[in-house]
Amino acid sequence: MNTTQLLLGVLFSSIGLGYFIYGKKQKVTVPLVCGLVLMIFPYFIENTAMLTSIGILLSILPYFIRL
Repeated sequence: MNTTQLLLGVLFSSIGLGYFIYGKKQKVTVPLVCGLVLMIFPYFIENTAMLTSIGILLSILPYFIRL
């Protein structure tokens, strides 16, 4: 794990924490699930490009899917 992956993990995990808290308070499932996945997935992805693309996709997903 290099510095870039570590900083991206912190960035996406903090975005995930925000989504998780928002989803829990508002009782909305999409931000809640995206928040959980954003907090957990950086531990399992080693490739920096894949980490960035999945993180960006999961970060913008609740904006487009409103249930």
